[in-house]
Amino acid sequence: MNFESELSKGKFMIPECDVCKKIVWPPTEFCDNCFGPVSLKNGEFEGKIIEFSKQNNDYFCVIEFESIIKIMAKMSEIPEVGQMVKISKCGISNEGYFFYVN
Repeated sequence: MNFESELSKGKFMIPECDVCKKIVWPPTEFCDNCFGPVSLKNGEFEGKIIEFSKQNNDYFCVIEFESIIKIMAKMSEIPEVGQMVKISKCGISNEGYFFYVN
């Protein structure tokens, strides 16, 4: 099980070292701290909007998870800095990874 295969199924999972429990970002198979193997944590992760911009009727937000992971996500409602959100849809397209939050 790896990050991209789970993301392609619409599942956002957080990579964590089996040995030292460090969150490993960007996702890799081995920890960049202790070189231990990495597993994926499943869950309904909440992230915080740290900034956003608007283009047409869509908002693009930088979301921070676990105080280390930052992703760009699309949101249709008016966001607020500091607002807590969850990923509602994610995956991989021809352009790369995509994330939607609400």
